[in-house]
Amino acid sequence: MELWQLTAGEASARMSAGTLSSEAYIRACLARIAERDPTVQAWAHLDPDGALTQARACDQVPRRSPLHGIPVGFKDVIRTKDLPTTFNSPIYAGHQAHEDAHSVAVLRALGAVVLGKTQTLEFACGGQFPPTRNPWDLSRTPGGSSSGSGAAVADGMVPLALGTQTGGSTIRPAAFCGVYGMKPTWGRIPFDGIKSFAAHLDTVGLFARSVDDLRLLLQAYALQDVPAPSVPKWRELRLGICRTPYWGEAEPQAQAAFELALSQLREAGVRLVELPWAPEYTDINRWQDDIMQDGGRSAFWPEMLGQPEHLHDDFKAKLNNHLGLTPERLRASLDAVARCRMAFEQSMQDVHAVLSLSAPGVAPLGLQTQGMATFNRLWTAMQVPCISMPALWGEGGLPMGLQLIHRRYEDHRLLEVAACLAPLLDLRKNSWN
Repeated sequence: MELWQLTAGEASARMSAGTLSSEAYIRACLARIAERDPTVQAWAHLDPDGALTQARACDQVPRRSPLHGIPVGFKDVIRTKDLPTTFNSPIYAGHQAHEDAHSVAVLRALGAVVLGKTQTLEFACGGQFPPTRNPWDLSRTPGGSSSGSGAAVADGMVPLALGTQTGGSTIRPAAFCGVYGMKPTWGRIPFDGIKSFAAHLDTVGLFARSVDDLRLLLQAYALQDVPAPSVPKWRELRLGICRTPYWGEAEPQAQAAFELALSQLREAGVRLVELPWAPEYTDINRWQDDIMQDGGRSAFWPEMLGQPEHLHDDFKAKLNNHLGLTPERLRASLDAVARCRMAFEQSMQDVHAVLSLSAPGVAPLGLQTQGMATFNRLWTAMQVPCISMPALWGEGGLPMGLQLIHRRYEDHRLLEVAACLAPLLDLRKNSWN
Protein backbone atom coordinates (compact mmCIF):
# COMPACT_ATOMS: atom_id res chain seq x y z
CA MET A 1 0.00 0.00 0.00
CA GLU A 2 1.27 3.47 -0.91
CA LEU A 3 1.34 5.96 1.95
CA TRP A 4 -1.25 8.21 0.32
CA GLN A 5 -3.71 5.31 0.34
CA LEU A 6 -3.74 5.15 4.14
CA THR A 7 -6.88 6.34 5.88
CA ALA A 8 -6.47 8.98 8.55
CA GLY A 9 -6.89 6.34 11.25
CA GLU A 10 -4.28 4.04 9.70
CA ALA A 11 -1.79 6.88 9.34
CA SER A 12 -2.49 8.07 12.88
CA ALA A 13 -1.83 4.59 14.28
CA ARG A 14 1.53 4.43 12.48
CA MET A 15 2.46 7.87 13.73
CA SER A 16 1.60 6.87 17.29
CA ALA A 17 3.76 3.76 16.89
CA GLY A 18 6.66 5.84 15.57
CA THR A 19 6.73 4.09 12.19
CA LEU A 20 5.46 7.04 10.13
CA SER A 21 6.20 10.74 10.26
CA SER A 22 3.75 13.45 9.38
CA GLU A 23 6.27 14.81 6.90
CA ALA A 24 6.44 11.50 5.03
CA TYR A 25 2.67 11.24 4.91
CA ILE A 26 2.24 14.83 3.71
CA ARG A 27 4.92 14.30 1.05
CA ALA A 28 3.03 11.25 -0.21
CA CYS A 29 -0.23 13.23 -0.41
CA LEU A 30 1.50 16.10 -2.20
CA ALA A 31 3.03 13.67 -4.69
CA ARG A 32 -0.41 12.19 -5.34
CA ILE A 33 -1.79 15.70 -5.88
CA ALA A 34 1.04 16.55 -8.28
CA GLU A 35 0.25 13.40 -10.25
CA ARG A 36 -3.53 13.59 -10.30
CA ASP A 37 -4.74 17.14 -9.75
CA PRO A 38 -3.83 18.45 -13.21
CA THR A 39 -6.61 16.11 -14.37
CA VAL A 40 -9.06 16.05 -11.45
CA GLN A 41 -8.59 19.72 -10.44
CA ALA A 42 -9.86 19.31 -6.90
CA TRP A 43 -7.69 22.03 -5.35
CA ALA A 44 -8.12 25.80 -5.46
CA HIS A 45 -5.08 26.73 -3.34
CA LEU A 46 -2.07 24.74 -2.20
CA ASP A 47 1.09 25.71 -0.31
CA PRO A 48 3.29 22.57 -0.32
CA ASP A 49 6.12 24.27 1.54
CA GLY A 50 3.72 25.55 4.20
CA ALA A 51 2.16 22.11 4.62
CA LEU A 52 5.58 20.51 5.01
CA THR A 53 6.57 23.16 7.56
CA GLN A 54 3.45 22.28 9.58
CA ALA A 55 4.26 18.57 9.28
CA ARG A 56 7.85 18.99 10.51
CA ALA A 57 6.60 21.00 13.48
CA CYS A 58 4.13 18.20 14.28
CA ASP A 59 6.93 15.65 14.19
CA GLN A 60 8.96 17.61 16.76
CA VAL A 61 6.36 17.79 19.55
CA PRO A 62 4.24 15.27 21.50
CA ARG A 63 1.03 14.17 19.78
CA ARG A 64 -1.93 16.33 20.75
CA SER A 65 -4.69 14.09 19.39
CA PRO A 66 -5.34 11.26 16.89
CA LEU A 67 -5.44 13.96 14.19
CA HIS A 68 -1.95 15.23 15.04
CA GLY A 69 0.04 15.40 11.80
CA ILE A 70 -2.93 14.32 9.64
CA PRO A 71 -3.63 16.45 6.52
CA VAL A 72 -7.07 17.96 5.95
CA GLY A 73 -8.53 19.82 2.96
CA PHE A 74 -10.94 22.73 3.43
CA LYS A 75 -13.62 23.94 1.02
CA ASP A 76 -12.72 27.37 -0.32
CA VAL A 77 -15.57 29.12 1.44
CA ILE A 78 -13.99 28.28 4.83
CA ARG A 79 -11.58 31.00 5.93
CA THR A 80 -7.97 30.14 6.69
CA LYS A 81 -5.29 32.43 8.10
CA ASP A 82 -2.44 31.07 5.99
CA LEU A 83 -4.10 30.29 2.63
CA PRO A 84 -6.32 32.39 0.35
CA THR A 85 -10.09 32.11 0.66
CA THR A 86 -11.56 33.12 -2.69
CA PHE A 87 -15.03 31.48 -2.81
CA ASN A 88 -14.42 30.69 -6.53
CA SER A 89 -15.46 34.28 -7.19
CA PRO A 90 -13.67 36.96 -9.23
CA ILE A 91 -14.62 39.42 -6.50
CA TYR A 92 -12.29 37.69 -4.04
CA ALA A 93 -9.37 36.77 -6.30
CA GLY A 94 -6.27 36.59 -4.08
CA HIS A 95 -8.25 37.36 -0.93
CA GLN A 96 -6.50 36.47 2.34
CA ALA A 97 -8.65 36.27 5.47
CA HIS A 98 -5.75 36.15 8.03
CA GLU A 99 -8.04 34.34 10.48
CA ASP A 100 -9.19 30.74 10.76
CA ALA A 101 -12.83 29.75 10.75
CA HIS A 102 -13.94 27.94 13.91
CA SER A 103 -13.87 24.57 12.12
CA VAL A 104 -10.27 25.16 10.99
CA ALA A 105 -9.08 26.50 14.33
CA VAL A 106 -10.31 23.38 16.14
CA LEU A 107 -8.42 20.99 13.86
CA ARG A 108 -5.29 23.14 13.83
CA ALA A 109 -5.31 23.20 17.65
CA LEU A 110 -5.46 19.40 17.64
CA GLY A 111 -2.35 19.23 15.45
CA ALA A 112 -3.96 18.61 12.05
CA VAL A 113 -2.13 19.92 8.98
CA VAL A 114 -4.02 22.40 6.79
CA LEU A 115 -3.10 20.91 3.42
CA GLY A 116 -5.01 23.23 1.11
CA LYS A 117 -8.32 24.69 -0.07
CA THR A 118 -10.65 22.65 -2.27
CA GLN A 119 -12.72 23.84 -5.22
CA THR A 120 -16.33 24.94 -4.81
CA LEU A 121 -19.26 26.25 -6.76
CA GLU A 122 -19.10 30.05 -6.49
CA PHE A 123 -20.09 31.07 -2.96
CA ALA A 124 -21.25 27.42 -2.61
CA CYS A 125 -24.60 28.24 -4.16
CA GLY A 126 -24.53 29.39 -7.81
CA GLY A 127 -22.65 31.42 -10.36
CA GLN A 128 -19.33 30.06 -11.60
CA PHE A 129 -18.84 26.28 -11.68
CA PRO A 130 -15.60 24.70 -10.44
CA PRO A 131 -13.34 22.84 -12.89
CA THR A 132 -13.30 19.71 -10.71
CA ARG A 133 -13.91 16.30 -12.32
CA ASN A 134 -15.24 13.09 -10.84
CA PRO A 135 -12.32 10.67 -10.22
CA TRP A 136 -14.51 7.67 -11.15
CA ASP A 137 -15.29 9.15 -14.58
CA LEU A 138 -13.59 12.38 -15.63
CA SER A 139 -16.45 13.27 -17.95
CA ARG A 140 -18.84 13.55 -14.98
CA THR A 141 -19.43 16.07 -12.23
CA PRO A 142 -18.17 15.24 -8.74
CA GLY A 143 -21.30 16.90 -7.39
CA GLY A 144 -21.35 20.05 -5.41
CA SER A 145 -21.04 22.48 -4.08
CA SER A 146 -18.26 20.80 -2.06
CA SER A 147 -16.86 19.45 -5.32
CA GLY A 148 -13.15 19.52 -4.54
CA SER A 149 -13.53 18.05 -1.05
CA GLY A 150 -15.38 15.00 -2.33
CA ALA A 151 -13.06 14.48 -5.29
CA ALA A 152 -9.83 14.97 -3.32
CA VAL A 153 -10.79 12.38 -0.70
CA ALA A 154 -12.04 9.94 -3.36
CA ASP A 155 -8.83 10.21 -5.38
CA GLY A 156 -6.46 9.64 -2.46
CA MET A 157 -5.10 13.18 -2.36
CA VAL A 158 -6.12 13.75 1.26
CA PRO A 159 -7.77 11.43 3.81
CA LEU A 160 -10.14 14.03 5.31
CA ALA A 161 -11.82 17.18 4.06
CA LEU A 162 -14.43 19.69 5.17
CA GLY A 163 -17.25 21.08 3.10
CA THR A 164 -20.59 22.73 3.74
CA GLN A 165 -24.23 21.88 3.07
CA THR A 166 -27.18 24.23 2.59
CA GLY A 167 -29.12 21.92 0.26
CA GLY A 168 -27.13 18.81 -0.68
CA SER A 169 -23.57 20.09 -0.92
CA THR A 170 -21.90 17.43 1.24
CA ILE A 171 -24.04 14.30 0.91
CA ARG A 172 -24.38 14.61 -2.88
CA PRO A 173 -20.64 14.86 -3.75
CA ALA A 174 -19.91 12.12 -1.21
CA ALA A 175 -22.44 9.93 -3.03
CA PHE A 176 -21.15 10.76 -6.53
CA CYS A 177 -17.49 10.33 -5.50
CA GLY A 178 -17.95 7.11 -3.54
CA VAL A 179 -16.74 8.31 -0.14
CA TYR A 180 -18.28 8.77 3.29
CA GLY A 181 -19.93 12.12 3.83
CA MET A 182 -21.65 13.45 6.92
CA LYS A 183 -23.89 16.42 7.50
CA PRO A 184 -24.06 16.80 11.28
CA THR A 185 -27.00 18.24 13.14
CA TRP A 186 -27.41 21.89 12.18
CA GLY A 187 -25.41 24.12 14.53
CA ARG A 188 -23.34 21.36 16.17
CA ILE A 189 -20.20 22.69 14.45
CA PRO A 190 -20.29 26.51 14.51
CA PHE A 191 -20.41 28.16 11.08
CA ASP A 192 -18.26 31.09 12.24
CA GLY A 193 -15.76 32.16 9.58
CA ILE A 194 -17.58 30.59 6.62
CA LYS A 195 -19.39 32.48 3.87
CA SER A 196 -23.04 32.02 4.76
CA PHE A 197 -25.97 31.61 2.38
CA ALA A 198 -28.96 30.68 4.54
CA ALA A 199 -28.52 30.74 8.31
CA HIS A 200 -31.39 28.29 9.00
CA LEU A 201 -29.68 25.66 6.81
CA ASP A 202 -25.90 26.21 6.53
CA THR A 203 -24.00 23.27 8.04
CA VAL A 204 -20.34 22.22 8.10
CA GLY A 205 -19.88 18.90 6.26
CA LEU A 206 -17.34 16.10 6.76
CA PHE A 207 -15.66 13.85 4.15
CA ALA A 208 -13.68 10.67 4.86
CA ARG A 209 -12.85 7.24 3.44
CA SER A 210 -14.08 5.20 6.43
CA VAL A 211 -16.50 5.26 9.34
CA ASP A 212 -13.54 5.27 11.71
CA ASP A 213 -12.21 8.44 10.08
CA LEU A 214 -15.58 10.15 10.47
CA ARG A 215 -15.41 9.13 14.12
CA LEU A 216 -12.08 10.99 14.44
CA LEU A 217 -13.76 14.16 13.19
CA LEU A 218 -16.75 13.78 15.51
CA GLN A 219 -14.33 13.37 18.38
CA ALA A 220 -12.42 16.47 17.26
CA TYR A 221 -15.56 18.59 17.27
CA ALA A 222 -16.80 17.14 20.58
CA LEU A 223 -19.78 15.49 18.89
CA GLN A 224 -18.81 12.06 20.20
CA ASP A 225 -20.83 11.18 23.29
CA VAL A 226 -19.06 9.82 26.37
CA PRO A 227 -19.88 7.09 27.09
CA ALA A 228 -20.60 6.00 23.53
CA PRO A 229 -24.29 5.45 22.74
CA SER A 230 -25.56 1.90 22.85
CA VAL A 231 -26.30 0.51 19.39
CA PRO A 232 -27.36 -3.16 19.09
CA LYS A 233 -25.73 -5.69 16.81
CA TRP A 234 -27.22 -5.87 13.33
CA ARG A 235 -29.54 -8.80 14.14
CA GLU A 236 -31.19 -6.54 16.69
CA LEU A 237 -31.17 -3.41 14.56
CA ARG A 238 -34.50 -1.96 13.49
CA LEU A 239 -34.20 0.49 10.59
CA GLY A 240 -36.82 2.67 8.97
CA ILE A 241 -37.15 2.91 5.19
CA CYS A 242 -38.05 6.39 3.97
CA ARG A 243 -38.54 6.71 0.23
CA THR A 244 -39.56 10.40 0.68
CA PRO A 245 -42.20 12.12 -1.47
CA TYR A 246 -39.68 12.19 -4.34
CA TRP A 247 -39.09 8.48 -4.94
CA GLY A 248 -40.45 8.81 -8.48
CA GLU A 249 -37.61 11.23 -9.31
CA ALA A 250 -34.94 8.59 -8.61
CA GLU A 251 -33.41 6.81 -11.61
CA PRO A 252 -34.48 3.17 -12.03
CA GLN A 253 -30.91 2.04 -11.33
CA ALA A 254 -30.91 3.94 -8.03
CA GLN A 255 -34.22 2.41 -7.01
CA ALA A 256 -32.96 -1.06 -7.94
CA ALA A 257 -29.68 -0.60 -6.04
CA PHE A 258 -31.60 0.60 -2.98
CA GLU A 259 -33.85 -2.47 -3.06
CA LEU A 260 -30.80 -4.71 -3.41
CA ALA A 261 -29.20 -3.13 -0.35
CA LEU A 262 -32.42 -3.66 1.59
CA SER A 263 -32.40 -7.33 0.56
CA GLN A 264 -28.82 -7.69 1.77
CA LEU A 265 -29.76 -6.20 5.13
CA ARG A 266 -32.85 -8.39 5.51
CA GLU A 267 -30.83 -11.49 4.73
CA ALA A 268 -28.35 -10.50 7.44
CA GLY A 269 -31.19 -10.26 9.96
CA VAL A 270 -31.74 -6.50 10.11
CA ARG A 271 -35.38 -5.63 10.73
CA LEU A 272 -36.73 -3.08 8.24
CA VAL A 273 -39.96 -1.12 8.50
CA GLU A 274 -41.51 1.32 6.07
CA LEU A 275 -41.88 4.89 7.34
CA PRO A 276 -44.63 6.48 5.24
CA TRP A 277 -44.39 10.17 4.42
CA ALA A 278 -47.49 12.09 5.47
CA PRO A 279 -49.28 13.72 2.48
CA GLU A 280 -49.35 17.12 4.20
CA TYR A 281 -45.54 17.31 4.05
CA THR A 282 -44.96 16.50 0.38
CA ASP A 283 -43.90 20.08 -0.40
CA ILE A 284 -40.93 20.08 1.97
CA ASN A 285 -38.34 20.62 -0.78
CA ARG A 286 -40.23 23.72 -1.91
CA TRP A 287 -40.30 24.98 1.67
CA GLN A 288 -36.57 24.35 1.91
CA ASP A 289 -36.02 26.36 -1.27
CA ASP A 290 -38.07 29.25 0.12
CA ILE A 291 -35.91 29.31 3.25
CA MET A 292 -32.69 28.95 1.26
CA GLN A 293 -33.47 31.61 -1.33
CA ASP A 294 -34.57 34.04 1.35
CA GLY A 295 -31.05 33.80 2.75
CA GLY A 296 -29.74 34.90 -0.63
CA ARG A 297 -31.71 38.15 -0.37
CA SER A 298 -29.05 39.50 1.99
CA ALA A 299 -26.04 37.14 1.83
CA PHE A 300 -24.47 38.89 -1.16
CA TRP A 301 -25.39 42.48 -0.35
CA PRO A 302 -21.77 43.47 0.52
CA GLU A 303 -20.59 42.18 -2.86
CA MET A 304 -23.45 44.00 -4.60
CA LEU A 305 -22.47 47.25 -2.92
CA GLY A 306 -18.75 46.75 -3.46
CA GLN A 307 -18.28 45.20 -6.92
CA PRO A 308 -21.67 44.79 -8.61
CA GLU A 309 -20.02 44.51 -12.03
CA HIS A 310 -18.37 41.25 -10.93
CA LEU A 311 -21.37 39.77 -9.14
CA HIS A 312 -22.92 36.90 -11.12
CA ASP A 313 -26.54 37.27 -12.24
CA ASP A 314 -27.44 34.24 -10.08
CA PHE A 315 -26.74 36.27 -6.96
CA LYS A 316 -28.35 39.44 -8.26
CA ALA A 317 -31.52 37.43 -8.87
CA LYS A 318 -31.49 36.22 -5.28
CA LEU A 319 -30.94 39.75 -3.99
CA ASN A 320 -33.89 40.89 -6.07
CA ASN A 321 -36.19 38.26 -4.52
CA HIS A 322 -36.65 36.32 -7.75
CA LEU A 323 -39.12 33.93 -6.10
CA GLY A 324 -41.36 36.77 -4.94
CA LEU A 325 -41.13 35.64 -1.33
CA THR A 326 -43.43 37.34 1.17
CA PRO A 327 -43.33 37.39 4.97
CA GLU A 328 -46.46 35.24 5.03
CA ARG A 329 -44.94 32.63 2.70
CA LEU A 330 -41.69 32.46 4.67
CA ARG A 331 -43.47 32.03 7.99
CA ALA A 332 -45.62 29.31 6.44
CA SER A 333 -42.57 27.48 5.05
CA LEU A 334 -40.64 27.64 8.33
CA ASP A 335 -43.66 26.50 10.32
CA ALA A 336 -44.40 23.65 7.91
CA VAL A 337 -40.79 22.41 8.14
CA ALA A 338 -40.97 22.54 11.94
CA ARG A 339 -44.16 20.45 11.96
CA CYS A 340 -42.62 18.00 9.50
CA ARG A 341 -39.49 17.66 11.66
CA MET A 342 -41.56 16.84 14.72
CA ALA A 343 -43.64 14.31 12.80
CA PHE A 344 -40.52 12.65 11.36
CA GLU A 345 -38.73 12.41 14.69
CA GLN A 346 -41.87 10.98 16.28
CA SER A 347 -42.21 8.41 13.49
CA MET A 348 -38.72 7.03 14.12
CA GLN A 349 -39.05 6.55 17.86
CA ASP A 350 -38.93 2.76 17.44
CA VAL A 351 -36.08 2.56 14.90
CA HIS A 352 -32.33 2.99 15.30
CA ALA A 353 -31.91 5.04 12.10
CA VAL A 354 -33.60 5.70 8.77
CA LEU A 355 -32.46 4.59 5.30
CA SER A 356 -32.93 6.60 2.11
CA LEU A 357 -31.14 7.46 -1.12
CA SER A 358 -28.23 9.88 -1.10
CA ALA A 359 -28.75 10.91 -4.75
CA PRO A 360 -31.25 10.27 -7.57
CA GLY A 361 -28.65 8.27 -9.51
CA VAL A 362 -25.03 8.33 -10.62
CA ALA A 363 -23.15 11.58 -11.24
CA PRO A 364 -24.46 13.35 -14.36
CA LEU A 365 -22.26 13.89 -17.39
CA GLY A 366 -20.67 17.32 -17.78
CA LEU A 367 -19.09 19.87 -15.47
CA GLN A 368 -21.75 22.58 -15.78
CA THR A 369 -24.00 20.75 -13.33
CA GLN A 370 -23.80 19.76 -9.70
CA GLY A 371 -26.52 17.11 -9.89
CA MET A 372 -29.85 17.25 -8.10
CA ALA A 373 -30.23 17.59 -4.32
CA THR A 374 -33.65 15.95 -4.40
CA PHE A 375 -32.89 13.49 -1.60
CA ASN A 376 -30.88 15.96 0.52
CA ARG A 377 -32.82 19.19 0.78
CA LEU A 378 -35.61 17.85 2.99
CA TRP A 379 -33.17 16.53 5.61
CA THR A 380 -31.18 19.78 5.53
CA ALA A 381 -34.41 21.69 6.09
CA MET A 382 -35.21 19.51 9.11
CA GLN A 383 -31.67 20.10 10.48
CA VAL A 384 -31.13 16.37 11.19
CA PRO A 385 -27.80 14.48 10.89
CA CYS A 386 -27.16 12.43 7.73
CA ILE A 387 -24.41 10.08 6.56
CA SER A 388 -23.82 8.91 2.99
CA MET A 389 -22.15 5.49 2.74
CA PRO A 390 -20.57 4.26 -0.53
CA ALA A 391 -22.94 1.29 -0.67
CA LEU A 392 -25.09 1.74 -3.82
CA TRP A 393 -23.64 1.22 -7.30
CA GLY A 394 -24.96 1.98 -10.75
CA GLU A 395 -24.06 1.35 -14.36
CA GLY A 396 -20.33 1.03 -15.01
CA GLY A 397 -19.66 0.59 -11.30
CA LEU A 398 -20.34 4.26 -10.54
CA PRO A 399 -21.22 5.14 -6.93
CA MET A 400 -24.55 6.58 -5.79
CA GLY A 401 -24.59 6.45 -2.00
CA LEU A 402 -26.89 5.04 0.69
CA GLN A 403 -28.07 7.67 3.17
CA LEU A 404 -28.64 7.18 6.89
CA ILE A 405 -30.62 9.73 8.90
CA HIS A 406 -31.38 10.23 12.59
CA ARG A 407 -33.03 12.69 14.95
CA ARG A 408 -31.26 15.95 15.81
CA TYR A 409 -28.29 15.60 18.18
CA GLU A 410 -27.99 11.85 17.60
CA ASP A 411 -24.85 12.30 15.46
CA HIS A 412 -22.71 9.80 17.34
CA ARG A 413 -25.50 7.22 17.49
CA LEU A 414 -25.99 7.58 13.73
CA LEU A 415 -22.29 7.00 13.17
CA GLU A 416 -22.36 3.84 15.27
CA VAL A 417 -25.30 2.52 13.21
CA ALA A 418 -23.23 3.17 10.06
CA ALA A 419 -20.33 1.24 11.60
CA CYS A 420 -22.68 -1.63 12.43
CA LEU A 421 -24.01 -1.77 8.84
CA ALA A 422 -20.67 -1.41 7.04
CA PRO A 423 -19.77 -5.13 7.10
CA LEU A 424 -23.15 -6.02 5.58
CA LEU A 425 -23.09 -3.71 2.57
CA ASP A 426 -21.33 -3.57 -0.80
CA LEU A 427 -18.60 -1.10 0.15
CA ARG A 428 -16.29 -1.16 -2.85
CA LYS A 429 -12.76 0.14 -3.10
CA ASN A 430 -11.83 3.71 -3.92
CA SER A 431 -11.77 5.19 -7.40
CA TRP A 432 -8.04 4.59 -7.89
CA ASN A 433 -8.51 0.81 -7.75
